[in-house]
Amino acid sequence: MNAQNRKIPEHQAIYSRIRDAILFGELVPGQAVTIQGLADMIGAGMTPAREAIRRLTSEGALETLGNRRIVVPRLDAGQVEELAYARLAIEPKLAEMAANAGSLQLVAELTAIDAELDGAIATGSVGAYLRHNHRFHFRLYRAAGTTILTDLARSLWLRSGPSLRVVCGRFGTANLPDMHDQALAGLRAGDAAAVRSAMAEDIAQGMDQVRRALADDGD
Repeated sequence: MNAQNRKIPEHQAIYSRIRDAILFGELVPGQAVTIQGLADMIGAGMTPAREAIRRLTSEGALETLGNRRIVVPRLDAGQVEELAYARLAIEPKLAEMAANAGSLQLVAELTAIDAELDGAIATGSVGAYLRHNHRFHFRLYRAAGTTILTDLARSLWLRSGPSLRVVCGRFGTANLPDMHDQALAGLRAGDAAAVRSAMAEDIAQGMDQVRRALADDGD
């Protein structure tokens, strides 16, 4: 069977749907929902939804509150620092590896994604910004050809991604970090170090805005 025609198992599809709701701002940090409410939101049965929630809880993306209520956890200052450290250790390395294995096809795909991202920034579409930003990063990281580091990056995004929704609400899309043009220039020039540097700065700026948003919430 062709891989493109292979049906995604129901449990994986439901997991992916809830994960995306977390990553792309349908559920925001601190928002509590019931398991039934979440199942209804994604059009899933209680049993597969509960299994997906259990998996996402084990990954740190959700937290159970009791009485069948769940929440996207709010990050504290210490957790932000841990995530910043881990992301800056892993993701720039992935970017460098991707650049070393880069191709014209990769540059073309990333350029198209970045154009959509720029459109989302221009129109102030938070949901589109979050989706296209995620697409850009992970299309680049997949080109590195390493499953372990990419899986680690995905886990880190599940924990830090929801806070980007808070940042968007606080600062607006026009003020968000975007070093993708610099990364693309490095890819076109075959300069892996430049790609690594651009993505490191992109991540550092984003995590700094998470710190600022967290500090504002504490005022």
